[in-house]
Amino acid sequence: MSRTRSAVRWAAALSCTLLAHAARGQSMPATGRDLLQTMRDAYASTWFTSLTFTQKTTTRGADGAETVATWYESLRYTDASGTQLRIDTGEPSAGNGVLYSADSIWIFRAGKQVAARSGGNALLPLIEGVYVQPVARTIAELKATGVDLSRAVVSGRWHDRPVWIAGASSAADSTSPQFWVDAGNKAVVRAIFAPVPSAPVMDMRLEGLVSLAGGWLATRCEFFVAGKLSQVEEYNDWRANANLPPALFEAATWSTAPHWAAKPARPPHS
Repeated sequence: MSRTRSAVRWAAALSCTLLAHAARGQSMPATGRDLLQTMRDAYASTWFTSLTFTQKTTTRGADGAETVATWYESLRYTDASGTQLRIDTGEPSAGNGVLYSADSIWIFRAGKQVAARSGGNALLPLIEGVYVQPVARTIAELKATGVDLSRAVVSGRWHDRPVWIAGASSAADSTSPQFWVDAGNKAVVRAIFAPVPSAPVMDMRLEGLVSLAGGWLATRCEFFVAGKLSQVEEYNDWRANANLPPALFEAATWSTAPHWAAKPARPPHS
């Protein structure tokens, strides 16, 4: 077992070294739009188009008290619907959760839709859409974030790796809407957004990247609101390119669509 772990650590270190060398050998994109194009070109024919995983979610209240829950997440991309993310906040049979697109959100309680509003998940264009759809569509989806894609890309460091930063006025700018991309693997590792005008800044950090099915997956995400850690997400049992039924992502069939995480019924006692 110890030899296996050592081999895994050695392989991971080698992969990071090779990616860092590759990053130094390529030119930095000029603007945020160019960076999106670079990300798209890197994985245009390989990035996964669906994903499932189980998530340990730790939320921290204003008093510092922590709550831990298990969520079940399903993501898919289609040309017709774009990127969609379904989050079951507890056992799917309970019917509680949210359905996100890049610009909208639907909320469910006990299997029933209780709300729908604009303002979707701003990360979806950056963790999925940019790699599988036309860049013009990603630019349109990111408009609401306020990231100035016409600004020159800024170089920086994150966990001692080179990154390209879109939207910042300088490497010291930590308040403008912006996103950070690992220069080696072209995956987003950080995003700083203000969800709505006058709202506290949200600093989202995508950690623990693993190579997955022709793309990359952050397996730990940290969310800071107004500088304070608000939520930590830890992913497990991830599976890419799963065959997910379209009904799983439709409000009308939220509670009736077959769910990959549903527990099989127990056989009756004999």
